[in-house]
Amino acid sequence: MKDSRGPEMENELKYKAGDVVTLKVVRVSDMGAFLDAGTGNTSDDILLHKQQQDTPVKPGDEVRVYLYLDPHKRLTASMKLPKMKEGQLGYAKVISVTRDGGFVDIGAERGVFLPYTEMLGKVRPDQKIWIKLYRDKSGRPAVTMKVDKDLAKASKPIEDAKVGDSVTGTIYNITKEGFFIFTNDRHIAFLHRSEADPKRYLSYGEQVTARITFIREDGHVDVSLRKQKENAMVDDAQVILETLRSRNGRMPYCDDTPAEIIKTKFGISKAAFKRALGRLMKEGKIYQEEGWTILKEE
Repeated sequence: MKDSRGPEMENELKYKAGDVVTLKVVRVSDMGAFLDAGTGNTSDDILLHKQQQDTPVKPGDEVRVYLYLDPHKRLTASMKLPKMKEGQLGYAKVISVTRDGGFVDIGAERGVFLPYTEMLGKVRPDQKIWIKLYRDKSGRPAVTMKVDKDLAKASKPIEDAKVGDSVTGTIYNITKEGFFIFTNDRHIAFLHRSEADPKRYLSYGEQVTARITFIREDGHVDVSLRKQKENAMVDDAQVILETLRSRNGRMPYCDDTPAEIIKTKFGISKAAFKRALGRLMKEGKIYQEEGWTILKEE
């Protein structure tokens, strides 16, 4: 006879993996307590192992439990309840990544499956990511990282803020143009790639603190990780000087160098490059000659 709690019969049971329910203890053993599955068949009773009990239970008690599948695919109970409900959004840690997908901690006894088809970017263990809890086609709990529309609905327009203020949040979506951030105050911020730090790799779920550069009519904001122009100019000028020194005082980049080359070589816009060059020329540290920038003797 097949185990009535195995996957072959799971669809006939009243409860399924991922449910949070209140069940009555019908008997106890050295292994733990058995809970009434509501089928009228004692062989369907659900095990609440001693290790999954917050407090000892006895027959007749009604306990609130989370149901999951044990390594043998049997429906099992735990008094450790998840921190998320089906349909909810959460910011959670990745437990592990296997060839089948990832597993994410939602506060329950077991990690919840993150299919590769629902992943965004390269996911790694201990990474914190935005997720939404749902049920897959088999009825079992799973999570997805595709939460951009849900977070947009959950956000609110920014108020009492001005250009130059700082906001802190976490990245939930990445496009060719840039990074979408859900702030700690539930606002939506957009970081264009040109305003990011070229030396810093930004991934899904990463926390950033950025400066507001523009407030949109819908209450969303544009932000930047670059310093204010004056401060950035000092840093950019230093990079140019270091580049010149590493090349024996000469480099084939000047005011007329195409913007895409400047971006590739220095990680800044052409406008920022020209501001830094202008500062260095004004200070008498460099000069330009036939398309070359030359360091004056120091």
